[in-house]
Amino acid sequence: MTPADGNDTTDPIAPPPSTIKANGGIRQDLERAALRRLLGAVDGVTLVEDPHAVVAKPHGLGATEVPDRVTLTVRDPRAWSAVARSGSAGIGEGYFRSWWDTDDLVGLLRHLIRNVGGLDAVRSRLHALGRPVLDPVRRIRRPDPERDRRNVRAHYDLSNEFFEAFLDETMTYSSAVFETPDTPLADASTAKLDRLCRKLRLEPDHELVEIGTGWGSFAVHAASAYGVHVTTTTVSAAQAELARKRFAEAGVTERVDLREVDYRSLTGRFDRLASIEMIEAVDWRDVPAYMAACSNLLADDGLMGLQAIVIADQRFSRAKVTRDFIETWVFPGGCLPSITSIADAATKATDLRIIDLEDLGLHYAETLRRWRGTLQARWDDLHGLGLTLEMARLWDFYLAYCEAAFRERHVSVVQIVLAKPRWRPAGLELRAV
Repeated sequence: MTPADGNDTTDPIAPPPSTIKANGGIRQDLERAALRRLLGAVDGVTLVEDPHAVVAKPHGLGATEVPDRVTLTVRDPRAWSAVARSGSAGIGEGYFRSWWDTDDLVGLLRHLIRNVGGLDAVRSRLHALGRPVLDPVRRIRRPDPERDRRNVRAHYDLSNEFFEAFLDETMTYSSAVFETPDTPLADASTAKLDRLCRKLRLEPDHELVEIGTGWGSFAVHAASAYGVHVTTTTVSAAQAELARKRFAEAGVTERVDLREVDYRSLTGRFDRLASIEMIEAVDWRDVPAYMAACSNLLADDGLMGLQAIVIADQRFSRAKVTRDFIETWVFPGGCLPSITSIADAATKATDLRIIDLEDLGLHYAETLRRWRGTLQARWDDLHGLGLTLEMARLWDFYLAYCEAAFRERHVSVVQIVLAKPRWRPAGLELRAV
């Protein structure tokens, strides 16, 4: 069972079959030696091996700039083998199992990201050699809504109470947009929602369909601030339960139709479509069908607003077939698209045309920093929510891992607006969003 399953609160993290014992022998010694050599070449990291080091409670969010030096303390030799055999998944496992620790988690991860650039390029070139043969084989996988439903629920059905422990009061689980560094997170979350609404040119008579309800923040804002009727869908039972409660509290129940169905089951024609950080849950092989489904739901003059976490185009081909930390331990079945892969899918499977694209990567880094700070402030309460120490440390690592990736431009987040063929702008539309 992976941590994302969240069904057994007595022991949410069972060791995977690959976990090795501390007495790993010669192989473990070789793995340790090789990784020590690699770490020795990483500027800014001081390595300490101390089996008696106390496991520190996660604290401090570090500076927004990468620190000159951080300390990595290895407490258990299993950390070496986990990294050697599983890459980023092993690094994360070593942290949440307390096999290693550091005085600045985000800083350490930023140093590591900065120093894998050369190795990453080599791995991508090697991967490219096998693509012509392997990609056609990898594409042989039938769409399976039930499998996708299980993967989504493994993450989002962990518990509403857990997500409430670190999200702001809007319950927006996606990048905020900060007007200033001091903007409160809830205000920045609302600003992001409104930004997308304005890009979609919402009007009171519009019928809007949303793919991926979350806990209802976008539907609430669109219905209450713009007077539109929203049809929204989710396959997470836990999210649907809380979203309905939030719709009632906001007084928008009559303007919001929440359906607990897979997006492929939706029918009808809508003026506008929004999908906020849901495409990451769509397998790369299914993205063209996902874009086609979105296009088919839109009127001939409709607009689609897509917010997506994206990976660099140069890394997409290899990343899509690599099980990293997030897919292994947090979000099974997840896959980050690239901007080009989204554009290609829209081109090949739809008549949609991209009319606007905005990069918001550093805003996500700040969003994650705020979430992690709140999680740490609530650390002593997490056990009462059914989380073991390992599960809590896993989420601390997850948020830090993502923040480091956004700060180092390893990944980013974009808002993309796509238009159907008969959509026309009103006038010159020079107003700023």
